[in-house]
Amino acid sequence: MRVRPWRNRQISAMQGHHARKRFGQNFLVDASYVSRIVAAIAPQPDDSMVEIGPGTGILTTELARVVKQLHVIEIDRDLAAHLRLKYREGGVVVHEGDVLETDLRKFRAPLRVVGNLPYNVSTPILFRVAEAADRLQDAVFMLQKEVVERMVAKPDTSDYGRLSVMLQYRFAMALAVRVPPGAFTPPPKVDSAVVRMEPLGPKRTRARDEDFFAQVVAAAFSQRRKTLRNATRALVAKEAYEATGIDAGRRGETLSVAEFVALADAATPAR
Repeated sequence: MRVRPWRNRQISAMQGHHARKRFGQNFLVDASYVSRIVAAIAPQPDDSMVEIGPGTGILTTELARVVKQLHVIEIDRDLAAHLRLKYREGGVVVHEGDVLETDLRKFRAPLRVVGNLPYNVSTPILFRVAEAADRLQDAVFMLQKEVVERMVAKPDTSDYGRLSVMLQYRFAMALAVRVPPGAFTPPPKVDSAVVRMEPLGPKRTRARDEDFFAQVVAAAFSQRRKTLRNATRALVAKEAYEATGIDAGRRGETLSVAEFVALADAATPAR
């Protein structure tokens, strides 16, 4: 099979660098999917944009053609050095470090966050990004397809769970692009997908105590086969179910985000 010259150049750029399992590295190399991801992001010149996990810079290069100043966060020191050299004359600012230890609030708002997230730590990164939701314009990420399906899942479906509720509490989300393993090197063992996340804004439904809300959601999904009555026994009294009209015999996967908020508010301990 004939390989595109563009793909050859990208593979050549990675010579001497082996994908590191501890960083969950799988490098996108298919130009057609890069184009589709860039189209989903729709970058603009004055965007305040951060790319997580730029790797060898395949997406970075395309974004930097449009965005005047692009910040990238790369945990791999060898790749970070490569990126600094590659973009030494341009508007790309390389931050070497772990995004889980990076305060996204230090970047200018409204912030756009994009990237091919390492699949082994994608959920912690999503929760980290969610912490800065009030400063975001949007986020566009490529992740394992199964994770994206959980993120966008509707109540009363097998994919709906804690991740669905906690992200949909802050974001409207949609699956934008499906990406097969062959678009990467080395090819991952799973399909990938691109998700768009848009903050719901200040008028969204908010829990009175967000930490307690998160505890209730976590408890509800801790054992999916349990009823809410049994799963949340340590947090939610029967009076809270009576006050909200929510049947304690239901399972957590059947509750909407708004119902979880109502239940948590009714059960919130007095301060």
